Amino acid sequence: MKKRILGALCALILLIAVILSSCASTEPRSASFQSMDTLMTVKVYGGDKDLCDRLQQRVTELDALLDATDENSDIYQLNQNGKADVSNDTAALLERSLQLSEKLDPAFDITIYPAVKAWGFTTGDYRIPDDDELKQLAAKIDDTAVQSDNNTYTLPAGVMLDLGAVAKGYAADQCDAILKEGHADAAVLNLGGTVKLYGKKPDGKRFSVGVADPDNPAGYFGYLSCEDGVVATSGGYERYFERDGKRYIHILDPATAKPVENGIQSVTICCDDGTAADALSTALFVMGLDKATAYYRAHPDFDFIILTDDHSVYLTEGVYDEFTLCDGYDFHLKKVDR
Repeated sequence: MKKRILGALCALILLIAVILSSCASTEPRSASFQSMDTLMTVKVYGGDKDLCDRLQQRVTELDALLDATDENSDIYQLNQNGKADVSNDTAALLERSLQLSEKLDPAFDITIYPAVKAWGFTTGDYRIPDDDELKQLAAKIDDTAVQSDNNTYTLPAGVMLDLGAVAKGYAADQCDAILKEGHADAAVLNLGGTVKLYGKKPDGKRFSVGVADPDNPAGYFGYLSCEDGVVATSGGYERYFERDGKRYIHILDPATAKPVENGIQSVTICCDDGTAADALSTALFVMGLDKATAYYRAHPDFDFIILTDDHSVYLTEGVYDEFTLCDGYDFHLKKVDR
């Protein structure tokens, strides 16, 4: 009888342990930290207990390498000296960025940094360059001038790099590898305008990603239901200044070195590749609606959500049925077919 009671007691203890373990696995571990000039939040379900720390460490490492304003970074040294030996991470992202630039030419170019500086977007000391200065700046925007020999990169005089349009996406790709190595069940990483989704929620449901309302960036005008991939948004509301009633946004057209003015408020890209998602969100913003739509139809590996000034929302067929407009918004949803 004692053996039976002991056996039943052991079975009960084991059952409680399993239930508690199961309940614990549904509760995510999370962390928030500042990196790449924004607040980031990582939320991880299951896997190794130190995953949040490892994710934060990896993003922070990349920020230290890629920040053009950090005197110790690879990019700063390359910009200042015109030549530098860079880390494997920096070299990998530079090569990928140049490949993307070739595909997205002329709407995406990583040598736009002198123009970004001239407008004051790196320091907050905003100014409007005159036409002659803009022509000179635009003439220096040419990433075909970037030379490399293994991890040694060389820039011509006056050419400088800015990887801000792809750094978060690259970080998202690197975090994906860490989540796999750490046996995570699921994760959602908000890297400041670039959201990395990994797996499904423990209840089997997909994640909902909010798309920011440019008139109220703390809120959302809609939600996208998705899993496994990256959702990256670029918008003129993120950084801008106003002069004489006119708004100048931080997204510049490489062809003119001027802030983009084409009726688009934001571009959200959904795809499996974080680096590509980041680059595409900037490039399609620069392209404008018609050229962005044409590019989408020629390249089937991504989807987009484009919000225009007249509050029309253009959604490609891959995300149209997965998007929900928030209550109180009378935006017009328009489907973009292949």
